[in-house]
Amino acid sequence: MEQYLKENFVVDAKRPSEQALRRWRSAVSLVRNPRRRFRMVADLAKRAEAERKRKNLQVSETGGQGFNSVSELQKPLLALKALNTNKLEKIRIALYVNKAALHFIEAANRVQHKLSDNVRQNGFGIGPDELAALARSHDINDLESHGGVEGLAREVSVSLNDGVVSSDISLRQNIYGFNRYAEKPARSFWMFVWDALHDLTLVILMVCAVVSIGVGIATDGWPDGMYDGVGIVICILLVVMVTAITDYRQALQFKVLDKEKKNVIVQVTREGSRQKVSIFDLVVGDVVHLSIGDLVPADGILISGNSLSVDESSLSGESELVDINKKRPFLLSGTKIQDGSGKMLVTAVGMRTEWGTLMVHLSEVDQDETPLQVKLNGVATIIGKIGLAFAVVTFLVLLARFLLVKADHHEITKWSSSDALKLLNFFSISVTIIVVAVPEGLPLAVTLSLAFAMKKLMHDRALVRHLSACETMGSVCCICTDKTGTLTTNHMVVNKIWICEETKSIQTNSNKDLLMSSFSENVHGILLQSIFQNTGSEVAKGKDGRDNILGTPTETAILEFGLILGGEFKTHHNESEIVKVEPFNSEKKMMSVLVSLPDNGGFRAFCKGASEIILKMCDKMLTADGKAVPLSEKQRQKITDVINGFACEALRTLCLAFKDMENNSGANSMPDNNYTLIAVVGIKDPIRPEVKEAVKTCLDAGITVRMVTGDNINTAKAIARECGILTDYGLVIEGADFRCKSPQELEEIIPNLQVMARSSPSDKHKLVTQLRSVFKEVVAVTGDGTNDAPALAEADIGLAMGIAGTEVAKESADVIVMDDNFKTIVNVARWGRSVYINIQKFVQFQLTVNVAALMINFISATISGEPLTTVQLLWVNLIMDTLGALALATEPPHDGLMKRPPIGRNVSIITKTMWRNIIGQSIYQISVLVVLQLDGKHLLKLSDSDDTKILNTFIFNTFVLCQVFNEINSRDMEKINVFKGIFSSWIFLAVMFSTVTFQIVIVEFLGTYANTVPLRWELWLASVLIGAASLVISVILKCIPVGTNKEDNTAKHHDGYEPLPSGPDMA
Repeated sequence: MEQYLKENFVVDAKRPSEQALRRWRSAVSLVRNPRRRFRMVADLAKRAEAERKRKNLQVSETGGQGFNSVSELQKPLLALKALNTNKLEKIRIALYVNKAALHFIEAANRVQHKLSDNVRQNGFGIGPDELAALARSHDINDLESHGGVEGLAREVSVSLNDGVVSSDISLRQNIYGFNRYAEKPARSFWMFVWDALHDLTLVILMVCAVVSIGVGIATDGWPDGMYDGVGIVICILLVVMVTAITDYRQALQFKVLDKEKKNVIVQVTREGSRQKVSIFDLVVGDVVHLSIGDLVPADGILISGNSLSVDESSLSGESELVDINKKRPFLLSGTKIQDGSGKMLVTAVGMRTEWGTLMVHLSEVDQDETPLQVKLNGVATIIGKIGLAFAVVTFLVLLARFLLVKADHHEITKWSSSDALKLLNFFSISVTIIVVAVPEGLPLAVTLSLAFAMKKLMHDRALVRHLSACETMGSVCCICTDKTGTLTTNHMVVNKIWICEETKSIQTNSNKDLLMSSFSENVHGILLQSIFQNTGSEVAKGKDGRDNILGTPTETAILEFGLILGGEFKTHHNESEIVKVEPFNSEKKMMSVLVSLPDNGGFRAFCKGASEIILKMCDKMLTADGKAVPLSEKQRQKITDVINGFACEALRTLCLAFKDMENNSGANSMPDNNYTLIAVVGIKDPIRPEVKEAVKTCLDAGITVRMVTGDNINTAKAIARECGILTDYGLVIEGADFRCKSPQELEEIIPNLQVMARSSPSDKHKLVTQLRSVFKEVVAVTGDGTNDAPALAEADIGLAMGIAGTEVAKESADVIVMDDNFKTIVNVARWGRSVYINIQKFVQFQLTVNVAALMINFISATISGEPLTTVQLLWVNLIMDTLGALALATEPPHDGLMKRPPIGRNVSIITKTMWRNIIGQSIYQISVLVVLQLDGKHLLKLSDSDDTKILNTFIFNTFVLCQVFNEINSRDMEKINVFKGIFSSWIFLAVMFSTVTFQIVIVEFLGTYANTVPLRWELWLASVLIGAASLVISVILKCIPVGTNKEDNTAKHHDGYEPLPSGPDMA
C-alpha cells in the first residue's frame, strides 16, 4: 500500500510539478462525488487556459503600447545614421511614412471625452474614463496637455501637499469608483446542497428508495409499504444537509481569510498628514507614498521620486525593471517597487486600472492541493476498491442465499413483488456498503482541519496564505529567523552615542544642553542635518497635535533622538535641496543622500549605516570645535572598540558621516570614500519577554533555531545568547565569510551554525538552499525586505513579517506573521503538528469503522442473511465521515505536541501504531458482533416473539456505541489517558452528544423507518458496556510495543542538540 502511494500520490508542498499533479489525478478511481471531492483541488485545464489568456493579454498590452509617443520613433532613425544611407534609404522613407501615419492615427484615435454634468457640478475638471486612460496610454503628450501632474491635481481638486480631504472620500468613490476588483459571486448554501446531491451512490439509493416505495405500497399497502423507502430518503437528506452545512461554513472561513490576504495597508497624505489606510479605501486624488517592496495599489502619475524603479512583469511579462521619472511618470496597479522611493497621484482605482482590466478576463486560479490531501486521495482509492469488492461479494452471497432458499422450497419459478422488493433491498445494501467503504470525507477532512487551523491562527496573529503551509509547518526542523522585530520588540531608542571622542548615555528625558554642552554649534548643526536630511521617514503632526514619526523603527529611533536634540524636521529637512537619494537596502547596508548647500555652497553627501562599513569609508573625524581632522589608525581602532563595546551591550550600532564637495561632479554620483565621521549611535532594541521560552519550546520540539541578521557580530552574539539560541558549542559566522566557503566546508560548519551576522539576503538564500538540498531539512525562514523574497520562496515555509515586511516579501511568503513575533511562529508550528496528528486520528477512526462495517455485513450476510440495513449503514456513514471529521480533525493542539520530534518529510500517513490500533479494535468489534449474531438470543436471554428484531437492533446499537467510544480512543493514538483536554474541545463534545442523542431517537422512536425496536434498559446498559470495553482494549493495545519504519524516522539533526526520544512515553 505504502509503495503504491509513493509511486502515485506524492506531490511537493511548494510548486508541485505538472506531471505529479496529473499522475495522482489519473490514479484516482471510485469517486462517488467528483464535484465535492475535487472542489478544493486545482483545475489544471482552467489554470492552463488562464495562463494562456494572461500571456495573450500581456502581449496585447505590450504590443498595444507600441511607440508610446512619436518621439520614440526617432530612436530607430538615430540607429540608421551609422549605416549605409544609400542602401537603407527605402527603410528611412518607410519610417518617416510610419511617423506621419502615427501622427494621423493618434489624432484620429484620440477620444474627445465629454465632461458629465455630475463631474462638473461636484467641482472636478476631468471624468473617470479620461483620467483612467492617462496612465494606461503612457502618453506623455496627453499628460502635458492637462498641465502635467500639477494640472491633473487641480482637475481632481486635490492639493499635492495636503492630499484628499476626508469628507470628500465618499464623493470621489461615487464618481471615480471603489478600489475593488470584480470577483466571482459567493456560492450560496443551496449550491453546496446541489453539490452534495451529485454523489452517485446517493442518487442510486434515491432511485432504489422511490422504487421501494412504489413496490412496497403495491405489496403491503399504504402506509406500511412506504416506510423502508421513506426511511432511506430521510437518511439521504440528512446526510446531504449535514455535508452541505459543513462545506458551506468551511467556504465562509476561506472567504474571510482570502479577504484578509488581499487587504494591503497603504501610506497616504490626507488633510496634510501622512497616515495609513486600507487599499480598499484608496480613492482617486490620493497622494500615495511608495518605497522599496511596495505593491503599487492603483494606477497613478509620479509626483516626485528618488531612483524609483518598478517591476512590471505581472502586467507585461517582461522581467526588466522600468525606471520611473519625469519623462516616464506612469505607475500601474499590481506592479512592484524594486528600488527607490516616491509619491504618486492616484488617477484610477479598481476596475478602471490596468490590473483590473487584466483581472476581469482571468478566472481565479485555485491553489494547489496539499501533499496530505493527495496522499489521502490515494488511501481513499485503495479502500474504495476493497469496499467495492466486498459490496459485490456481499450482494452475490445474499442473492445466492435467497435463490437457495427458494430452490429449497421449490419456488424457484414463482416470483412475486415481495421477491423483487427483497432483491432491491439486497442491491440497496450493497450500494450502501460502497457508500460506507469509499471514504469520500478522508481527503476533505484535511481541508476541514486546515480551515479550522487557519481560522484559529488568524486570531493568533498569523495569516496563512497557502493551505499547504499549515501542514508543512508540522514537519519543520529548522527555523532561520531575523533578529530585529522578531526576537526583539522593534521599539528602538538611541541608548548611547559616541561623538567627538566622547561617549554619552541617552535618556528619554535627556536635556539638549547637557548632551551638547561640550560641542560647538557647528557639530550640533551637522549632526541634526545628518539625522533629518538623510532619512526615508517623516515627522508629521497627528490629529492630537503631537509629533508622529512614520518610518522604520531604526529611522524612528534616530529621528526621536534628533527631536530630543532640539531639531525641527521641516526646518532641517528643507534647508537644503535634495539632489540624489540612495535608499537603504540590505545589500549595501547603508543609506546616502546628496544635498546642495544654500548660497552656492557646493554639495554635501550624508551617509549612515552599518558601523564597520561606514567607518571604512571615512578618513576624517569631527572634533568638538566642528573641524574635520585626519583619522589616525590609533583613533580608528579606538572607534572600532567603541563599536564593539556598544555591540556587546546588545546595542545596534550605526555610524553617521558626511562629505563636502565643492565642484559640480558630485551631482552625478554618490561618493564612496573620504567621508568625515560624525558619530557612532548605539540603538537599544529590547528582547521580547516571551522569546526565551519560545526558543526553549522549539529546542524541546527538536526544531533548530538559527539567527540570520544583518547586525554587527557582537550584537548578534549578545542577543542570541540572551534568547537561548547561541550555546557554548554553537558557531557564529559573518556573511562575508560564509559566502566564501566551499561546498565541503559548508557541510562541516552548517550543522553547528547558530548565528550568522552581517548577512545579506543572498547569504540567507544560500543557507536555506544548503539546508534543504544537502541536509534534507524542512526549513522555515523569516524575511521582511524585498531582497528576502528569493529565500522566502526557496524555503519550505516562508514567513513574512506583517508589520515590518514589504508587500513583495508578503507576496513571496506562505505565512504572514501579523505581529512580527517569534512566539507566533512557534504557534504556527504547533498548529501544523496538530493538523497532521488530527488527520491521523481521523484516518485511524475511519479505517476502524470501515473494516468493522465491511466484515460485519459480509459475515452477517453469510450467516443469517440479515446485515445492517440501508438506513442503519447510512447513519454509520454519517457518524464516521462528516461527524467524525468534525470531531477529530478540529481538535486544538496541546503542549505534548511540542515535546516530540518533527514529522518527517515523506513519512507514512498510516503508521505501525495506527495499524495496531485499527486491527486490534476491529478484531474486538467483529468478534463481539459475530458472537452476538451466532448466539445472541441465548446470551441475551431473548424469548419474545420479535426476538430477531430485538437482536438485530441490539447489534446495530452496540456497533454504533463501539464507534462512539472508539472515537474517544482515537483522541490519542499512543497515550493511555484519552480524556485529557476533552473539555477544551467543544466541537468534539457537541458531536459526541449529537451522535448519542440521535442514536437514542433512531432506536426508540424511528423504528418504523430504521427497522429497529425499542430496547429495555438492561440491553441499553449491555450495549454501553460492550462499547466502553473498547477503552480497555485500547489500553491493552497501547501496551503492545511497535517498531518504526525506517522512512518514518524524523530527519537527523544537524544542530548539535541531543535528539529527542520518541515513543508512547514522549507522545
